Amino acid sequence: MRKITAIFAFIFCLFSGYALKAQDDLSPERKQAIDSLALEKVRDLSKYISIIGNKSTPWSEANRVIDRAEELFMQGAEMGVSSLFSGDINYYNVRQYFERLMRLNYDRVEIEWYKIEYVSDLQRQPDGTYVGVITIFQKFKGYDKEGVLVYEDTTKKDITVYVKRKETQIGGRLIGFWDVLLGDIRVKETRR
Repeated sequence: MRKITAIFAFIFCLFSGYALKAQDDLSPERKQAIDSLALEKVRDLSKYISIIGNKSTPWSEANRVIDRAEELFMQGAEMGVSSLFSGDINYYNVRQYFERLMRLNYDRVEIEWYKIEYVSDLQRQPDGTYVGVITIFQKFKGYDKEGVLVYEDTTKKDITVYVKRKETQIGGRLIGFWDVLLGDIRVKETRR
């Protein structure tokens, strides 16, 4: 009897483990939904950067938008900054990047992101997290007080995307869902 109980327990554990693993695998439909969510978060970030970098945005509004933008990122994520003048690439934590963006020494700033697309498919990591990369191109223009364009560049950037399985409690029930967070934003090239 003990052997039979042990065998049933073993089979139950085996199937339970398989069921949990199956929940963590992404179906093509789920993957498509997650890809759309990741691209939507990148587009949201693009809008936030435009608002924060806009010199006519009130300080209090810019800080509110910074708080919202930070929520898109993994803890400890960094954003790269480059310049045609120095050729160096510097990395700042997300909040520091946004605060520096607010203080840029231009009277007017225009920042536009375009060609937003996946360059690497989501790959499953040993911990069950999926990781992918989205590439964007950023057009930056800085103007002086006379409205003269004094600096312009185009930067290609890679954004790491993390997709993690999370759980939340709703009405006393534990509900599982996939969450998308942005990671580091790496500068790939900067040109005029």
